[in-house]
Amino acid sequence: MEIHYPNGKTFHFKKEDRKIKVKKYQYGNRGMTLEDDINESNKYYLSNKIAVIHKKPTPIQIVQVDYPERSKAVIKEAYFKTPSTTDYNGVYRGKYLDFEAKETKSETSLPLKNFHEHQIRHTEAVLACGGIAFVIIRFSKTEEVFLLEGEHLLKFWQRMESGGRKSIAKDEIMQYGHYIPLGIQPRIDYIRLIESLYY
Repeated sequence: MEIHYPNGKTFHFKKEDRKIKVKKYQYGNRGMTLEDDINESNKYYLSNKIAVIHKKPTPIQIVQVDYPERSKAVIKEAYFKTPSTTDYNGVYRGKYLDFEAKETKSETSLPLKNFHEHQIRHTEAVLACGGIAFVIIRFSKTEEVFLLEGEHLLKFWQRMESGGRKSIAKDEIMQYGHYIPLGIQPRIDYIRLIESLYY
């Protein structure tokens, strides 16, 4: 087999290049974001008629589009029309589900600055109407995933507004939240927890 450089010249292997040692790595699901894992889990739920959960599209207003070719359009300028609410919503066994997904590199806490005021108000509204609201949290360094019910999220937010700490300690998430072990299909089986908590 010959390998050529872009200029057409042939690449010649040196004797030492022929003995390449291959290291074996266990990558698993490394590189997948929390959102990727939830999206894959949601596909599993949908295809198995367990639940219908979708990621909400971010509402944007397109201002300027360039058409370098007839078949290609490039958005040059756009802005958010309205603040989005939370990341996901849908239905499971006749109940409305609404939740946010948050990932943190911190090993000890989840900063509350990761949430926006309108997301908190939206969570309050969902709970007031009898829906199920929560947040799925991943500590990315340890790949630990937790579900924290909306009621607890609101309490931690109120504590911050009253001058308390500006984050939720991991110990608090472990105390008030629920650990979700990582699986294969689905990767993050949060519906199993919803089943045990609300049904």
